[in-house]
Amino acid sequence: MSGHHEVLPPVLPGLDRAWSRSVTALDSQGVERTWHVLDTGSTPQQVGTLLCVHGNPTWSYLWRHLLARFSRPDALPWRVVAVDHLDMGFSERTGTVRGLAQRIADLGTVTDALDLTGPVITVGHDWGGAISLGWALRHREQLRGVVLTNTAVHQPSGSPAPALIRLAGLPGVLPAVTVRTPTFLRATLALANPRLPEPVREGYLAPYRTPDRRAAIGGFVADIPLSPQHPSWPALQEVAQRLETLAEVPTLLLWGPRDPVFGDAHLRDLRTRLPHAQLHRFEGAGHLLAEDADVAGAVTQWLTDLDRPSPAPIPTTTPEPTVAWRPLWAALAERSDDRSVALVELAHRGREVSWSLLWRRIQEIAAGLASSGVRRGDRVALLVPPGADLTAAVYACLRIGAVIVVADPGLGLAGMNRALRSAAPAHLIAVDRALALARVLRWPGRRFGAGPGAAVLGAPTLGRLARLGAGDRELPPAPEPDDDAAVLFTSGSTGPAKGAVYTHRQLAAIRDALSELGLGADARIVAAFAPFALFGPALGAASAIPDMRATAPRTLTATALAEATAAIDASAVFASPAALRNVVETGDTLDARQRTALEGVTLLLSAGAPVPAALLTRAQTLMPKAQPHTPYGMTEVLPVSDITLDEIVHAGPGDGVCVGLPLPGVRVAIAALDTTGVPAEQPDDTPGPTGEIMVRAAHVKDRYDALWLTERASSRTPGWHRTGDVGYLDPDGKLWVQGRLAHVIVTSEGVLTPVGIEQQVESLPQVARAAVVGVGPRGAAQVVVIVETLPPVRRARLASRELADAVRAVATPPVVAVLVVPSMPTDIRHNSKIDRTRLSRWAERVVAGGRLDGW
Repeated sequence: MSGHHEVLPPVLPGLDRAWSRSVTALDSQGVERTWHVLDTGSTPQQVGTLLCVHGNPTWSYLWRHLLARFSRPDALPWRVVAVDHLDMGFSERTGTVRGLAQRIADLGTVTDALDLTGPVITVGHDWGGAISLGWALRHREQLRGVVLTNTAVHQPSGSPAPALIRLAGLPGVLPAVTVRTPTFLRATLALANPRLPEPVREGYLAPYRTPDRRAAIGGFVADIPLSPQHPSWPALQEVAQRLETLAEVPTLLLWGPRDPVFGDAHLRDLRTRLPHAQLHRFEGAGHLLAEDADVAGAVTQWLTDLDRPSPAPIPTTTPEPTVAWRPLWAALAERSDDRSVALVELAHRGREVSWSLLWRRIQEIAAGLASSGVRRGDRVALLVPPGADLTAAVYACLRIGAVIVVADPGLGLAGMNRALRSAAPAHLIAVDRALALARVLRWPGRRFGAGPGAAVLGAPTLGRLARLGAGDRELPPAPEPDDDAAVLFTSGSTGPAKGAVYTHRQLAAIRDALSELGLGADARIVAAFAPFALFGPALGAASAIPDMRATAPRTLTATALAEATAAIDASAVFASPAALRNVVETGDTLDARQRTALEGVTLLLSAGAPVPAALLTRAQTLMPKAQPHTPYGMTEVLPVSDITLDEIVHAGPGDGVCVGLPLPGVRVAIAALDTTGVPAEQPDDTPGPTGEIMVRAAHVKDRYDALWLTERASSRTPGWHRTGDVGYLDPDGKLWVQGRLAHVIVTSEGVLTPVGIEQQVESLPQVARAAVVGVGPRGAAQVVVIVETLPPVRRARLASRELADAVRAVATPPVVAVLVVPSMPTDIRHNSKIDRTRLSRWAERVVAGGRLDGW
């Protein structure tokens, strides 16, 4: 028996009642039914329809942001239709049980009644994802594309069903939590991050006020097929198995990782079935993705690209040379008979490894991995500190074509957890502590151990793999130059760490760029900067890894650096600014032998954050023969440029940090900022204007991993990488860095960049470090200066009148407040990059009258 149908929902936030309409048609059983839909309406300019399908226990209100976006006058000419399933939302209450096959048929009935002839893009969420895919497979002639948000078509083997579903499905529990009470509905709404405003929560509850209105919520849960015996199992299997037929259909996966319903296993399954799909993971977002993230904006950008022809490359004045690919392991293979020292570890009583032993170990582990089922293209996460084991594992993986995933502990536990779940490695090589964490946190990947406790933790060791490979050293064919080689994660200092994907050709280009810094095969390098511990072997240069905590660069002491230098008679040192600072501060602990060792260094490199000239000068007193260099770059392209201490001094003060001339093969240009702080679309190498720094080079990353929107933004100018840094080119072609684009302050007087102002404040003798942030609305922001003093204070406070006056006297723009903190919050990996975003939030609260603590 049909129930009463409400044609219109009540007035609800974000919902235009003009979108509501009812559709009456005969369902597949020949029974007349009435559906409620939200519909922006057709227009003569319309190019297609977005068919939006909600899941359980929501309704088409979920898609209101999408409807609103495409109702705007400047919107792309796409119609949006969002359907309430029968017995859900404001559609008819039929009193029937409708399984997956019937739901798919019902959706077809609605689209036929609406006369949707195509092109159609389906947009699905939760159980609506499977229903929308079922419709897509039955309407290929109309289908233009597929968008999926937090959904699944299969319960991956070995993974439990979602806890919320298992709980709701317990005998006697299902009707109590889904129908008789709104418990299941309220629990689902509680998954939103941030919490939904109360009026929006009420909007979701509006169609489900009474038990008779909630019957289908329980029915949907009961219809989830978790075993082949379930009536809807065949329908779901048909959808899952036929997804491969959509290989030519443009597909977008938008995902909220904080989802207890559909987790990483479900996303991996979808990516396996739809390998051509573009994917963007919205870190911090969860199950109700359309509430947590700008899904409408993402869909708009995707549609913009869908029919746009690939732009022609920007012509260059001189053709860029094509460089023959030399594999990253080439120098190791060439020195396979060399018994001289390749690598020295100074921690744990030290270990020396020769070139011949290192190459043999690499081959053995490579063969062992291949024999153990690691295949070309498989991702392998490496959770091993810098040293011989990590080096051997890295090059073994690369040699057999496996893709290394480097998410070092410098990201912090939360950052590593996000990174590994994002990269979804098939295998994981880890030391004991990381293996234990992998078990507790359920990190993806089959596990191999690089520590003595691996066997206890149930993981084959690197030693066992080497023994396995020693018996059969036959290796699979080497990977191709343009195969994926690595996923390297950024430091996370400006937001969640991003995975930068590099091909083998691009990794080799990094090696070649590093050689331009003077790191040739005749160099002997102390690698006190974790990313470069792996490139010594690629350069054919002997390397020493000092006794320090890789996750805390500031733990490098002058003694530890000197001992590492002495171990290989090092000619070069590479250290982060934080490490170098502690070396200088502990220099008085050196004995005569150690001082002599440091006096042999001829090249000092420091990077990872701006390096003050004063710090380089002090470091040079310990290494008097060294020429200090500070290369500029980032995880996405390293290095970009280089400058020596002498050149820094010669350049003198300026508005920012001078990072020198681009290296050979690197082109740098500027996308000038307009008066609102927005960078231009095209690059320009004209000296003077401040703008976003853009880079073109053979060693720029291939793409961001699982971050389609981020990649689209960074590479939207063909052939160029937008760095997110701001700066300018001076008349000599040198690059000056003025901060991050995200930290640009737009005042009523114009655009301000932070670094130059910070340098002015840091010229004061009582200031150790400064951070400049903006508070208030963009376009009318006020400048706040936050300082770390000498000596440091014990707790955050307002600056004294004397200090505030001194800051205002040297700072160029008007300063609304000066705050003092005990120490600047910095990133974990480098201990150098100031977290201006965190300081900005704190300053905003303080200026508005909030407490000084909790910064």
